[in-house]
Amino acid sequence: MANSSSNLQKWSAEFLGTFWLTFGGCGSAVLAAAFPELGIGFVGVSLAFGLTVLTGAYAFGPISGGHFNPAVSVGLALGGRFRAAELPGYVIAQVLGAVAAAGVLYLIATGRPGAVVGGFATNGFGEHSPGGYGLTAALLTEVVLTAVFLLVILGATARRAAGEFAGVAIGLCLTLIHLVSIPVTNTSVNPARSTGPALFGPSIALDQLWLFWVAPIAGAAIGALIWRALLSDGFGD
Repeated sequence: MANSSSNLQKWSAEFLGTFWLTFGGCGSAVLAAAFPELGIGFVGVSLAFGLTVLTGAYAFGPISGGHFNPAVSVGLALGGRFRAAELPGYVIAQVLGAVAAAGVLYLIATGRPGAVVGGFATNGFGEHSPGGYGLTAALLTEVVLTAVFLLVILGATARRAAGEFAGVAIGLCLTLIHLVSIPVTNTSVNPARSTGPALFGPSIALDQLWLFWVAPIAGAAIGALIWRALLSDGFGD
């Protein structure tokens, strides 16, 4: 019974953290960035995503570890920081959190006369890429940036690191990732974040969703393997 309660707390924390990441990050793009006079642009959206992870890490991280991302959970499992047996519960909670956030955001975004949600902060390549970048560019971007993201997470949360600042490092890393990749894919590095908006956005987002599961998970696996081969000290890091 105690273990079940612990799991429920962890799943709830992952649901809420992923809800916050998707609602706050995608909400800044769908609601605020839709009005040029507000002037938040790519930089504002990038900061919003970073701030959701930073605040979520301190609010929910002590309960679940603060993954909020199926690729991160896979990478941490491969990096020896997370039990693989816990993956299904985490991934389900993360996807449900992202879908719930996208649903609430859609209701808000369509709550004014003449509302047009457009791309609804979805991810894509080719004609669905903000900058018109093709499949190969999108794949490389998502793989490389997710690998780096995982390396930063593993490094910032290592025993030898200043753990109280891990949330800051991870949040700023995600901000930088968005500054680089919004023009290419509208930035995923997170399959759950991609799935929620895709269910409410244009049909092309669902058609291309596969890439935003495959590439981030592959990138996270690469990051974990690099960490274990070159950076881990073998004693809990």
